[in-house]
Amino acid sequence: MDYSQFLLMTPEVTLALALIVLLVADLVMGNDKSKQYFQTLALVVFGIHTIYNFIQGEISGQQEAFSGMYLTSNIHVFVKNMLNVGTLLVLIFSIEWNKKENSNHIAEFYLLMMSTLFGMYLMVSSGDFLLFYLGLETASIPMATLVALNKKRNESAEAAAKYILTAGFSSAVMLFGISLIYGSCGGSLYFCDVVKSFAATPVQIMAMIFFMAGVAFKISLVPFHLWTADTYQGAPTSVTAYLSVMSKGAAAFAFMIVMWKAFTVSNVAETVWHNILWWIIVITITVGNIFAIRQKNLKRFLAFSSISQAGYVMLGLMSGTSMGMGSMVYYLLVYLFTNLAAFGVISNIEDKCGKVGMDDYDGLYETNPKMAVVMMLAMFSLGGIPPFAGFFSKFFIFASAAQAGEYLLVFIALANTIISLFYYLLVVKAMFINKSNNPIAPFKSDNASLVGLTICTIAMLVLGLISPVYEQLLAWSFGVN
Repeated sequence: MDYSQFLLMTPEVTLALALIVLLVADLVMGNDKSKQYFQTLALVVFGIHTIYNFIQGEISGQQEAFSGMYLTSNIHVFVKNMLNVGTLLVLIFSIEWNKKENSNHIAEFYLLMMSTLFGMYLMVSSGDFLLFYLGLETASIPMATLVALNKKRNESAEAAAKYILTAGFSSAVMLFGISLIYGSCGGSLYFCDVVKSFAATPVQIMAMIFFMAGVAFKISLVPFHLWTADTYQGAPTSVTAYLSVMSKGAAAFAFMIVMWKAFTVSNVAETVWHNILWWIIVITITVGNIFAIRQKNLKRFLAFSSISQAGYVMLGLMSGTSMGMGSMVYYLLVYLFTNLAAFGVISNIEDKCGKVGMDDYDGLYETNPKMAVVMMLAMFSLGGIPPFAGFFSKFFIFASAAQAGEYLLVFIALANTIISLFYYLLVVKAMFINKSNNPIAPFKSDNASLVGLTICTIAMLVLGLISPVYEQLLAWSFGVN
């Protein structure tokens, strides 16, 4: 075995080392007073991991390890770095919650968070179905524990139960599809072998559909979205933010790689999954928008918003070009900062006042103007209002689908964008126009949350105006698919 192949796995190796350091620290600290410093240590260790992977040099083309089981390239590394930044922001937003609500399980929170991130790394770089499945399960099982971490709330246990049951069912469906792929494609699970053996027979088409169904659960595509709202509402807000952004982003990118590398060998196969995905995108965007209008709990509101956003993300997959991949990754990058800004405001207010209802935000601008402004910017960006970054991300993802000739799909997505503007503006109306006899009292945010919100706000304002970011993503995407 050539151990030099592990040099291509720098993100995985450094994250594994970070996990080992924190595991040892947890054992050494025990229940002593020194345990209070664990959170600081965890943030420093993960920050070092994030910075180290950012300063790595570029990769020449696409590289593979272990006979093609593991794939990496500049775009793969960028996605992992993006997940690192998002995770670091979530950890920053979680500092106060950990101190107040989760003081007895701080070590578990960080270790589980990094474990599920490790699974996402494997999904992103998978070159065969086995590694993809292992990555998916490594990401899903710790996530169920994170959802149930708040033992003081029955909703948290209920949310975890719904999540793990639906995750188990979708995993079984996917595994059955993978077994059919293995049996009908010459006894191999490598994408490069499957694409050579895939003849679009009825069994292979069925296997592909089962696989798609399993991944659709992870991305919250309709009709595999029924767990989303209850899980988002019951989970701790920091976990909800992580679930809505990092989990969805990793699964969407990995799904794109699998579909392009394993199932594009014949016109029949590509036509089948294109047609299926076409309808899933339309229904997902529409259902997400319609149900979001009815929500009064902001966490459920953002749950259905994320379902709708998942439909927009999938537009990049439809093109089958480097423009589609670059546009998807750019969309996920913008969505990361925008959604985390919204969840950062919700987490702040929930920690200080315990309120998460939309009616509770009536008159927020009068008592907490800075929080209201950040939330407004997040809503505008999610809705795609110029000149915020969300406008540019939607423009590029629509352009990639239009380039592939999906004009009707783009038109339906544009029409749904108008609907989404309505419910995003409902939040803005509550904060700036509606009056309340009992508004949220003025409060001062903790320094960590202020840092996180500042980073997200700057990203929402300037990311869309920095064109080299999108151009670089296009350059890195060229040839990967």
